[in-house]
Amino acid sequence: MQARWIQHSLAKQLAKPFVHIVFGARQTGKTTLLTGLLPKPALHYNLADPEERTRHLANPGLFRQECEALPDSDRAHVVFIDEAQAVPAIFDAVQVLYDHDKVRWRFVLCGSSARKLRKAGANLLPGRCMLHRLFPLILAERPAPSGHSAASLPALIDLPSIASQHALFPPADIEERLAFGELPGITLLNDEDRTLLNDEDRSMVLKSFVAVHLEEEIRREALVKDWGAFVNFLRLAAHESGQITNFSAIARETGVSLPTVKSHYQLLEDMFIGFSVPAYARSPRKNLLSTPRFYFFDLGIRHAAAGLLPDRNVVRTDPGRFFEQWVGIEIWKRLQYRNEGRLHHFRTKDGAEVDFIVELGECVIPIEVKWTDRPCVQDATHLVAFLRDHPRAKHGYVICRCPRPLKLTETITALPWRQL
Repeated sequence: MQARWIQHSLAKQLAKPFVHIVFGARQTGKTTLLTGLLPKPALHYNLADPEERTRHLANPGLFRQECEALPDSDRAHVVFIDEAQAVPAIFDAVQVLYDHDKVRWRFVLCGSSARKLRKAGANLLPGRCMLHRLFPLILAERPAPSGHSAASLPALIDLPSIASQHALFPPADIEERLAFGELPGITLLNDEDRTLLNDEDRSMVLKSFVAVHLEEEIRREALVKDWGAFVNFLRLAAHESGQITNFSAIARETGVSLPTVKSHYQLLEDMFIGFSVPAYARSPRKNLLSTPRFYFFDLGIRHAAAGLLPDRNVVRTDPGRFFEQWVGIEIWKRLQYRNEGRLHHFRTKDGAEVDFIVELGECVIPIEVKWTDRPCVQDATHLVAFLRDHPRAKHGYVICRCPRPLKLTETITALPWRQL
């Protein structure tokens, strides 16, 4: 099994006497990771299987009866429920069983959507559970081809390294990452299945992911009333990924109401398909834009959802735009794993803009992203202004394609993307 950054800490957490819930989008590797960490569960339910799902929907008490039938033991019986959101009543059954006996069972539930749980008022086991998240690959899991270590911004967005005994995912250059994204299964196609040896195959798998995922998770659960309007919304939202979200314009183009558009964006967040980056508000400037930016969680999925065939030619049409998105997604994933810090964007009404602002405690880090291998002081113009206006920000960074770090000014450093 390839190394996942979270696996060591997750293994330690799973040993604790709580209910464990692991959330993440489809194909981020939840089942593979948990199967490796829980090799012999006493019970394993895959609720993505229609037959298994129907059994429990038809008989809500079945899950509890099967758990209670397990014999008494000195060790907790591990019960692993995959795609648990498909049968929300299972959360109530888990609560009853856990409250009755906190050591007899160790429940591990994973899911790819919180929407149905929230809509159905499902019990997310407050005070009883530990919540974990899994994301597409980060640099620490999939290194750059040169073999350089994937250090984060120096000592600021760092993550502990992965134990050396675990195999990393195949290296990839930046263009490959921008074209096909960072989903574990996509990165391994050329390694594990020698019949899939070209970029076209990976493109088709990504297109199929979008179609099948939407079919299974949205249409089946009747999460939207007008399927055609939602498909149009999804295409527009993907095209606008990384831009300041214009809810009104998308509502006009799709012919649906503004509240519906906002609900659709919330649906994508509930399904872990995207996330919002709010505007930076702690600024002395008064003419700031306050609208958030919305990002798809993976660039390969973004391209497919936009109706494009993911490949390198898509990237070459506007590499700077996609490079900026990749950097933002990478930083966001690391902050989520750290369970601390906030990511913002900064833009004024007169056009001054900094791509990303990271807040870590009292530390504020402004970041510009440039598709260049020869960064210069002119690339950091807005960083200079931001640092001047915001005393809490001591140092800024330009993330680019330079081969080695460069000191542009006393307070601004250019970093290669591989050392992000």
